[in-house]
Amino acid sequence: MSRYAVGDLQGCLKPLRCLLDAVNFDPSADQLWLVGDLINRGPDSLDTLRYLYSIRDSVRITLGNHDLHCLALAQGYTDRGRHPTLDALLNAPELPELMHWLQQQALVLRSEDGRYLVSHAGIPPIWSSEQALALSAELESVLQGPQSETFFKNMYGNEPLRWRDDLEGVERWRCITNYLTRMRLCRADGELELTFKGAVRDIPEGYQPWFRWPTAPRQETLLFGHWAALEGKTGRSDVIGLDSGCVWGRHMTLLDMDSGELHRCDCH
Repeated sequence: MSRYAVGDLQGCLKPLRCLLDAVNFDPSADQLWLVGDLINRGPDSLDTLRYLYSIRDSVRITLGNHDLHCLALAQGYTDRGRHPTLDALLNAPELPELMHWLQQQALVLRSEDGRYLVSHAGIPPIWSSEQALALSAELESVLQGPQSETFFKNMYGNEPLRWRDDLEGVERWRCITNYLTRMRLCRADGELELTFKGAVRDIPEGYQPWFRWPTAPRQETLLFGHWAALEGKTGRSDVIGLDSGCVWGRHMTLLDMDSGELHRCDCH
């Protein structure tokens, strides 16, 4: 079995298929790990989800902010009128089946061999790997249970900006969600800055990329997406950014999780 990880698809199915063909991906034997934002900005959100669903036994997914947004749209918890790239998906006859499947996915995953920890935006430096996995499981139980309606109705917003163990209810859920699906910058104490989307050289004073702050030692290499402006560059061998801006006209990146080799596809 070979394992491959791919950055934000954003509905760009053609470059994904290009990369999988290049490594001779076999869904009957191999695994495809996806770091979230499977859909939205690109041209083929519906066909992307259809393809991934067709090989669902071979994929491992962590949800991104665009995936959660689509779930909220599909269930009527936010405005459906301004998302033309999602119209085909939101009007597809199999939408309920696809959304039910998407809603069962994780926020953080650890590979079976313990080598990798995977999430969409990263892992805040104030959380250990075990804490991140536990909080992911907590939020997944909310998403997949009777409290999901309450979650989606209260998902949007930036507050609270910093984690506290005593957070409860929707504030606790929103804070976990923002760390795992929207984080780029934070302070040393974990306080988030959620408006910044630019390059590292333009970071406001007092903040750093989450992966630049000291953290407790981890055994895993972290895989994440979300921050296309990084172009995959973190300056660390144990933190690998996989969103290389395909939907913005750059390329899509695939990591061979066993050899460490990176592959890229520039087709659109």
